[in-house]
Amino acid sequence: MKIGPKYKICKRLGAQIFEKCQTQKFALSLENAAPKKKGKGGMRGGSSFGVQLIEKQKARFTYGISESQFFRYVKEAMSRKGADSSKELVSRLEARLDNVVFRMGFAATRRQARQLVSHGHITVDGHRLTVPSYKVEKGNVIAIRTQSQQSPAFAEPNEKVASRALPNWLSSVEGNPYAIRIDGTPEAPDTQLQFDPAVIIQFYSR
Repeated sequence: MKIGPKYKICKRLGAQIFEKCQTQKFALSLENAAPKKKGKGGMRGGSSFGVQLIEKQKARFTYGISESQFFRYVKEAMSRKGADSSKELVSRLEARLDNVVFRMGFAATRRQARQLVSHGHITVDGHRLTVPSYKVEKGNVIAIRTQSQQSPAFAEPNEKVASRALPNWLSSVEGNPYAIRIDGTPEAPDTQLQFDPAVIIQFYSR
């Protein structure tokens, strides 16, 4: 997905969704600009539509996906009868293979994780996959391809494993610092989200 100037996008959305924006300088710039903004949550576009649109864009840019992909994920989440659509949406986003690689700790950003998948460095249950949007399932083992483990990009795996904080639906594979297992339904605590999935569902329910 083609992305424009990241700093400007962060300022427009009022969120530190890119690594470039995750600095004290940017946080201060948001605070200084806050009194000039109007609407709910201090954002421009105070109408319910405007707020919903901003939340949708935050989610899209956070996971680095296209409008059409995001639309499919929302519709998939909303089609699950009896389920919480907002939780289903987050689960679907977190279940993307590139996001799982990011959660593994071998990529600093989801964009870098997407490149690792696209370049063939990742396997799922021993099979090499190059589709970043691939949906992982409970029981899958995600690993760095054996032939890729000698690359400088994957150096010192034990240190990376020790420093990473895996979500509770992922677990390390004993004896293999290059692999993790999907133990449950992918999810992300509300405190880790920079967008409101419930507001996004409202946007698509109009």
